[in-house]
Amino acid sequence: MINPIGSAELKPLFVYDSEEHDHLTHEAESLPSIIISSGAAGNAVMMGAGYFTPLTGFMSLADGISCAETMQMTSGQFFPVPVLNLVQDVSAIKDAKRIALRDPNVEGHPVIAIQEVESIEEVSDEEMQLMTDKVYRTQDPEHPGVAAFNAQGRFAISGPIKVMNFSYFQTDFPDTFRTAVEIRNEIKEHGWKKIVAFQTRNPMHLAHEELCHMAMDRLGCDGLVIHMLLGKLKPGDIPAPVRDAAIRKMVELYFPPNSAMVTGYGFDMLYAGPREAVLHAYFRQNMGATHFIIGRDHAGVGDYYGAFDAQTIFDDEVPAGAMDIEIFKADHTAWSKKLNKVVMMREAPDHQKDDFVLLSGTKVREMLGNGEAPPKEFSRPEVAKILIDYYQAQ
Repeated sequence: MINPIGSAELKPLFVYDSEEHDHLTHEAESLPSIIISSGAAGNAVMMGAGYFTPLTGFMSLADGISCAETMQMTSGQFFPVPVLNLVQDVSAIKDAKRIALRDPNVEGHPVIAIQEVESIEEVSDEEMQLMTDKVYRTQDPEHPGVAAFNAQGRFAISGPIKVMNFSYFQTDFPDTFRTAVEIRNEIKEHGWKKIVAFQTRNPMHLAHEELCHMAMDRLGCDGLVIHMLLGKLKPGDIPAPVRDAAIRKMVELYFPPNSAMVTGYGFDMLYAGPREAVLHAYFRQNMGATHFIIGRDHAGVGDYYGAFDAQTIFDDEVPAGAMDIEIFKADHTAWSKKLNKVVMMREAPDHQKDDFVLLSGTKVREMLGNGEAPPKEFSRPEVAKILIDYYQAQ
């Protein structure tokens, strides 16, 4: 199986030993504590689950800036985005050597991790702007990722962490949330050797389904991991439970047995386009995938990124040898009226726009809200029914 990045084995930061877990739980009661941001909680979950191997905790400011500028920490270790614990007020933890990090997304703010404090550094406006610009390629406060990143605070708390739980992801999505450790184990149980991963934050329409089939066929893969984001999205995006139900129905009906896994991970969407595409590839290698599908405007929002910037970054900016996972570069897929099947649009050069079945997201939402299923060339009827039920209940 493909090795994790920078390590011969996964390094999950979750405390699996029950005795140590109990000890830390009791210790946390007496430690200074702080409620962290939703983004930092998501990073803790990803580190706990092994997805961010070989990170041992939250980065220092120098490492965060270095990752933003070069996709490498000051040690030379590859990581595509800063992983910072940014907070607004550190008065409650001043001079503390160990602190309890509290979850902002769970009622009662339980301790999600314990952190050893190596440093508390104030981040200047110039440093925030630099990281924002490098990661998001914009400083527009209307960009949802930029807004979330800059709302976290200006104090960076660095140091290793031990993760106590997986926030709400394990309890709210018990059938879907999986750690990188669990996915690797399931891949072994399936006996898969070549595995392609598909990222989604939306329900999968027919074009997405066919793109997965195309990738599996062309790459000779024996397994597909549909890996959906379960964390916070932007307003208007379909909630994770609805997506989950729709995707599971699609896999049940339209994929052969033992060929596809439906899983999810706990993380807030960055909408960082090219940089987020690299991050997505990074943790897909850590979970055991050998290939990763990246299509048009992967992880983008609005018009901030070029249609294929998330593909070209792997050729132009990712340090050589940083990752072993291979990228399956896809174009937009759609139903061809001429060929009566889903095709990649670049592979149909004789087609005009009207030769494809293309519907805007706004039009699809309008149809679903009116109880009307999109055409069968766009969406499976069984999937459309789940989405119609959701929109009509709003």
